[in-house]
Amino acid sequence: MDNQLKIRTATKNKIHGEKVLGIPSPYVYRSLKRTLKYLDKELKGIEHKLLSLVKKEHQKQLTLLQSIPGIGLKTALFLIVVTDGFKKFETSSQLCSYAGITPTIRESGSSVRGRARISKVGNRKLRNLLFLCSFSAYKHNKGCAAIFERITNKGKSKKLALIAVSNKLLKQCFSIVKSGIPYDEAHVSVLKVK
Repeated sequence: MDNQLKIRTATKNKIHGEKVLGIPSPYVYRSLKRTLKYLDKELKGIEHKLLSLVKKEHQKQLTLLQSIPGIGLKTALFLIVVTDGFKKFETSSQLCSYAGITPTIRESGSSVRGRARISKVGNRKLRNLLFLCSFSAYKHNKGCAAIFERITNKGKSKKLALIAVSNKLLKQCFSIVKSGIPYDEAHVSVLKVK
């Protein structure tokens, strides 16, 4: 699926390039449009098949994940697939490490101390999806909003706050799936995250 997405993006860029150049070759332009239509159809078919497979095995987890403000269908599907229904990880910290959104401190000996950054060692696609979800989550998810405000009020960058929101969102996903209880804004602080 990733390969088809890359090809579709490249095709869209070529179509845009043809438009900018004033469509120098109508044949090439029509060919690109047909290719894009075909790729869109293929991707829809793959997504539909994936959704039906996940629904068959993990319908409850899919419903639980979508109860979290900020997590949509595609992110929920991807989380279930890459975690094998959350069986691959025993703690939320392991899952966050897998996604590459845990802070790492860079230091060399006793004299050189770099500032903390996220590790970026892990599943890049999951990290990117969570970052995109964080834009909605910090506005509509009570727990994520609190973290975003706390970090930005300290004068830190919004990007850093959104990374922290991504981390919080992933921990919420883990705890909600493991507990089997849908997201409830009134009980967000009650959820235990390992």
